[in-house]
This record gives sequence, C-alpha cells and structure tokens, in this order.
Amino acid sequence: MIILKTDDEIELLRQSNLLVGKTLAEVAKLIQPGVTTRQLDKVAEQFIRDNGAIPTFKGFPNPYGEPFPAAICTSVNSQVVHGIPNDIPLEEGDIVSVDCGTLMNGFCGDSAYTFCVGEVSPEHRQLLRVTKESLYKGIENAVHGKRLGDIGFAIQSHCEQFKYGVVREFVGHGIGKEMHEPPAVPNYGKRGTGIMLKKGMCIAIEPMITQADRKIFLENDGWSIRTRDNGFAAHFEHTVAIGLGKADILSSFEFIEQVLGDKVI
Repeated sequence: MIILKTDDEIELLRQSNLLVGKTLAEVAKLIQPGVTTRQLDKVAEQFIRDNGAIPTFKGFPNPYGEPFPAAICTSVNSQVVHGIPNDIPLEEGDIVSVDCGTLMNGFCGDSAYTFCVGEVSPEHRQLLRVTKESLYKGIENAVHGKRLGDIGFAIQSHCEQFKYGVVREFVGHGIGKEMHEPPAVPNYGKRGTGIMLKKGMCIAIEPMITQADRKIFLENDGWSIRTRDNGFAAHFEHTVAIGLGKADILSSFEFIEQVLGDKVI
C-alpha cells in the first residue's frame, strides 16, 4: 500500500534527507587517492549519530538475512551498488558512489552521489554527468497526474542515447517511516504506464547506469553488485515528494557541491 504523506510529514522527511546531504558533504571532504572507504564510513557514521540520527543501512538485512556491516555503501568503479566499505585505498582515476541513509524523528532519508577520485578520464566523467542529468530528467516527471513509467522513460531514454546500460534488477522506491516502501521506481519504462503519481507520494529516484552492458552479478560478500563486463557504473539518488506541477526535492547535493567547488561535474 502506498502511503501518502502530509505536509508535516514531508517536512520531517526533508530534515532527515538534508542530514544525508550534509553527511555526504563530510565524506566529500575526504575523498582523495590513498583514503580507504572504511575511513569514509567511520566519518559518516559518527556525523549521523552526532546529529541525533541513526544510520539506516547499518544492520539492514539482505535477502539471506545477513546484516549490512556499515553506515554507507561505497561502490568503486565497476561496483554498481551496495559496496561494503573496506581497507583498500582509493586510487587516482577511480570513481566511488556513496549511498547513505538516515532515520531521524521517525522518518528516513536516502541519497547517493558518485565522486571522482583525483583526475578521472573524460569517458568516466561523461558517465557521471549523464547519470546525474538523467536523475533530474526523471525528477521533472515526478509530478501529480503523471505516471511512474514517465520517470523511468525519461531516465532510460537519456542514458541510452549515450549507449549506456540501465540496470533493471535494482530500482528506486517509496520512502517514509520505512526506508523501502511501495512503489518500486524503475529507471526504465514506457510513457503513460504504471501507477498514477499523486501529491503526497514520496519516492527515492536513483539511476544506476553502466558504461556499456547492463548485466550485473552479486559478489561473494552477499551485498556488492558489480558489472559483468567490468565497465564502470555511476549512481545518483534524490528523495522527492510528488508535487503539483513540480517535484519537491527533499534531499540536497548543495552541501556536497560546495565542498567540490570547481570539481563539480
């Protein structure tokens, strides 16, 4: 059942989502060659807890009942999503997507951003740029009276112009008091299909886009998802409230991009 949120509940969602944006900005300050993703995770968890929230990813079970061991997902290069932070130093030219979730005042926040590590190749910078553009094209369709397929179509059609792959097995989702609520929000689809979008619906839109082939596999750790062809993948995510004529973006990249400055893609 899709739960419509009141204006007051949307404001509580906004506060939790803004904390995610601020947490990702703290992570952004540290990303450089030589830093480990475990170091990023430690800083993120401390920041979330210092701000009176709980990291929702930590302890979240996978389909096998195994709890996720960290506060953030850190997916490097050909990892698409759900990468587990580790002690392997990031290298010049890597990309790393950082996905973060919080629970504060009874409501969840969820957002993701893919970062460059040092100087990144033009082809990989383009992958990030197009994926981020596709997120906002999806958001343009997150309005009352449109349909879920309009969001997926906008994302898919933009990315496939560049011959990129659109992951099918993992999608966006509704969000509220629970991190994952109905409906599922695919990054592909047909215009005019799917459920009708209504004011008060809150969803996380999160394109997961691959450099070439969209085929993926689950690594032995039971969490990390990687491309089969070892091509790079990018992931950007915003939580939004369906609006009248315009979506209300509840999360924010503003804090992150203040840190990145002229390195914003």
